[in-house]
Amino acid sequence: MAISSIEKQDNISNDVNSQIGLPALDLSVAFPQATPASVFPPYASDYYHYNDLLTPEEQDLRRKVRAIMEKEVAPVMTEYWEKAKFPFHLIPKLAMLGVAGGTIKGYGCPGLSLTGSAIAIAEIARVDASCSTFILVHSSLAMLTIALCGSEAQKQKYLLSLASLQTVACWGLTEPDFGSDASSLRTTAKKVDGGWIIDGQKRWIGNSTFADVLVIFARNTTTNQINGFIVKKGAPGLKVAKIENKIGLRIVQNGDIVLNKVFVPDEDYLASVKTFQDTNKILAVSRVMVAWQPIGISMGVYDMCHRYLKERKQFGAPLAAFQINQEKLVLMLGNIQAMLLVGWRLCKLYESGKMTIGQASMAKAWITLKARETVSLGRELLGGNGILSDFLVAKAFCDLEPIYTYEGTYDINSLIAGREVTGFASFKPAALRQHSRM
Repeated sequence: MAISSIEKQDNISNDVNSQIGLPALDLSVAFPQATPASVFPPYASDYYHYNDLLTPEEQDLRRKVRAIMEKEVAPVMTEYWEKAKFPFHLIPKLAMLGVAGGTIKGYGCPGLSLTGSAIAIAEIARVDASCSTFILVHSSLAMLTIALCGSEAQKQKYLLSLASLQTVACWGLTEPDFGSDASSLRTTAKKVDGGWIIDGQKRWIGNSTFADVLVIFARNTTTNQINGFIVKKGAPGLKVAKIENKIGLRIVQNGDIVLNKVFVPDEDYLASVKTFQDTNKILAVSRVMVAWQPIGISMGVYDMCHRYLKERKQFGAPLAAFQINQEKLVLMLGNIQAMLLVGWRLCKLYESGKMTIGQASMAKAWITLKARETVSLGRELLGGNGILSDFLVAKAFCDLEPIYTYEGTYDINSLIAGREVTGFASFKPAALRQHSRM
């Protein structure tokens, strides 16, 4: 009996489905010529021996962070990045880094130099940018706000468990309608008996979907000034939803926060945040830290390319033997040396009390720009494997994009530096100014 056309179609469909359903080959089988980033490449990007500028304590910290990141995080980072999920089982390992709390002294915090804290962020970002953002938000934003603007009771209450990563914090400034123009935020804080009522929304808040402690900035309805508050996980009226479909920093759990008549007791009011200007002392430190993230990302990409070009062969020779590839590799390496020295000098300016907001802004803007160029070159060097997250470069390429934007976009940071060197502010379009541009 002849097989009907429907039966034939079913057989074809089943055959296609069986082919589609085949599991992916192990990468070592599919592409045995090069080692993926799960086995992280040796450190090769300190061509000018920048390490000699560090103190013995900073060098020890660098080695410690590098070893833990390469051993514990590198083997699983691609899997979690692809799933856009956070590896909660790694939190105890990240606590072992001993960097949460950064420069804060006491309260279980490490009391690092700013340079040491920056080096640690770079070493974390070298392996995984998302983990560096997790630590940066938790430590250089939320914990530092409590340390600089909180009461002694608040420091005692919150910092110890945050320093050990037994609890996790986030920092809520950005809103749906106010990103670069953060000082115009609309979330409100109304004084009531025994505390405050917070109403509003926050967006793009890292760590917020699982944070135990949320540092929130809101506009005082009486003074019209920006104040700071500590909101605890599970507070009535607090809702957090994960932002989906990001192409970068996919492990970071960014959230939309809705605060609907959330009551914050007086004991969790950050009394030293009286105006928006009081956030500058936190942002000054965090902007330095953020400038070191693209340095770390670029180091990781260079290290990956350096190994890959020696392993991968075409036309009977390693890719490293071709002139054009050597030129690109040297361009990447030169960028990294310049980025390292700018980042190091910025730390020293801060530690000596000489750093200005403009200097921090220019460093963040310029370093992220150079990092983009560096990672783009790495993308070219890896050819087809440059679009696979398994070989780090594609992942780093995507992770760099949000860093180019957050903590002040390239343009905003350029304008901050421009205002400082010229004396003219140029943030608002001409049509919104009261006087003519002429």
